[in-house]
Amino acid sequence: MRVLVTGAGGYIGATLLTMLSKEMLIGDERIDALAAVDRQLPSLKAGVVGISGDLGSDATHSQIREFRPDFVFHLAAIPGGAAEEDYDAGRRVNLDTSLDLFEVLAESARAGGKAPVVVYASTVAVYGISLPDLVTPQTVLRPPISYGAHKLACEILLADFSRRGWLDGRSVRLPGIVARPRSPSGLVSAFMSDLLHALAAGESFTCPVGPAATAWWMSAHRCAQNLIHAAVMDVSSASSGRAWPLPVLRLSIDEVVQTLAHMYGANRKDLVRYEPKESVEAVFGRYPKLDDAESRALGLRDDESPKALVQRALGSLTD
Repeated sequence: MRVLVTGAGGYIGATLLTMLSKEMLIGDERIDALAAVDRQLPSLKAGVVGISGDLGSDATHSQIREFRPDFVFHLAAIPGGAAEEDYDAGRRVNLDTSLDLFEVLAESARAGGKAPVVVYASTVAVYGISLPDLVTPQTVLRPPISYGAHKLACEILLADFSRRGWLDGRSVRLPGIVARPRSPSGLVSAFMSDLLHALAAGESFTCPVGPAATAWWMSAHRCAQNLIHAAVMDVSSASSGRAWPLPVLRLSIDEVVQTLAHMYGANRKDLVRYEPKESVEAVFGRYPKLDDAESRALGLRDDESPKALVQRALGSLTD
């Protein structure tokens, strides 16, 4: 089995690549060859093939064709805030480059070969804002920013390629993933990760949403596990859209702060100053309940508890 990861230099991509290269398994299947694609790659484990370059370039496409992947994890993207500021770059990477990749990967099946499995990292940004009290599979999708619109377009077209038998696509909608490194990321939701880092280190933190603000949370470790499971889960009776939200913990900021205070000391609560910004809270602070029953039935999982979320996010739990 030959496995390729795009966006392997990013936070989630690097987490996934580390997990794959350590186990060299997807389900019960042995990975015979593993390749990582990105403009800038991390230090790679011996035996991992590095494809360094623009994912949309002919040269990179040629290397992907030569590698002949059976499984592809497509994580390469420009994050939401950065994509909103630079529409042209966001469209080129998040939409055009993704569709070009789908075309390259579909060539084998269109020529009579086997369709590769493609796990596509979509986003809960496809849902929009002003959501109902319960988000269900029937909730109308209204992406509020170009990032979400481009991700939804890729979901739809990946499902169409799957309908035609050219790819075996599985889109998973990622929630807020923590805890990203404390560096500029282009993600407005990065405050969720910064909160964990700051309070764990005993540092003060100014929160751009109020204590009652709710979000959907998942650790990077659990996210990578879910991506791997998505590659082998049985979708034979799944809906034609082939897109699922990852199961989440719906937590308020106060619940997360209380968890950190319980783990690291009661004084952590006093380190947080709340300065809510309506533009941030409207998008990242009013997440309702999520009907993720279908996702759970397929074997996808959340982090189980706020404490386990924090432990995995900060690296002390790696089950």
